[in-house]
Amino acid sequence: MRLLMLGAGGIGGYFGGRVAAGGGDVTFLVRPARAERIAAEGLKIFSPHGDVVLKPQTITEARDPFDAVLLSCKAYDLDSAIQAITPAVGPDTLVVPLLNGLRHYGALDARFGAERVAGGLAHIPVTLKPDGSIVHMGPLQRLIVGLRSKGQRVRCEALHAALEPGGFRPILSQTIEQAMWDKYVMLAAFAGLTCLMRAPVGAIMQARDGEAIAEGFLAECAAVAEATGRRPTDKALGEARALMTTKGSSATASMLRDLEGGGRTEHDHLLGDMLERARGAGIAAPLLTVAFAHMQAQEARREAG
Repeated sequence: MRLLMLGAGGIGGYFGGRVAAGGGDVTFLVRPARAERIAAEGLKIFSPHGDVVLKPQTITEARDPFDAVLLSCKAYDLDSAIQAITPAVGPDTLVVPLLNGLRHYGALDARFGAERVAGGLAHIPVTLKPDGSIVHMGPLQRLIVGLRSKGQRVRCEALHAALEPGGFRPILSQTIEQAMWDKYVMLAAFAGLTCLMRAPVGAIMQARDGEAIAEGFLAECAAVAEATGRRPTDKALGEARALMTTKGSSATASMLRDLEGGGRTEHDHLLGDMLERARGAGIAAPLLTVAFAHMQAQEARREAG
């Protein structure tokens, strides 16, 4: 199965690199500068599961269809990503987004048809360093694909098999929409908490009301999910609560790292979309409101220079 990975950053570079290193047929669609660096220095992955340096296939422009296209771009690059992968999407191509949140499915369904767009999730603490290397910061390396319609079963099963050489035990989910909501609730609450407080979890837990604020973010996001019929599982809520309230933890959302690095953030796609869904369902969400306004104000400052 021919796989096209849009992007060779943290998520795309890690999972695509693992599959390529295992003998899978993976091509990376990347910008020219990234292609040149990979050709010269290789794709470098540093991980508790073993380091690897390889020189995978790269292209800077798609010209013909692939069997599956996996998107690992940031949400704010979605429009340009859709344009870039369009030549790679044929009648039988499966498109699998690995973006955070849920809002991107509307745009992908509208462009390619819902029957071509499967569900996808990545759970991994990973970052792209300035030198182009990918650093995996913990043992978790979970990639989930799943059917959004019965007609996708054969293609999803084929993709799952094609990912197995990567050694990270990909998961083929029969309940992908619930899994997507579980992750969305956790991410939005975690990003809202750490970005609003501008601190890691351990520092927030030293504040008198830190734990109550964390619980408040989680409750607001869980209420939105429940209003859609996708209340997070008890396991997912427990994992999110542990992530957000563990004393002494140095954990921060990637959105905070982007914010502190002076880069663009996915606040519209995560916090803004969750807040819009809350208001549409008549759910009071004061913490999400303040967190989103905070991120909008920081974005205005960034754009002003």
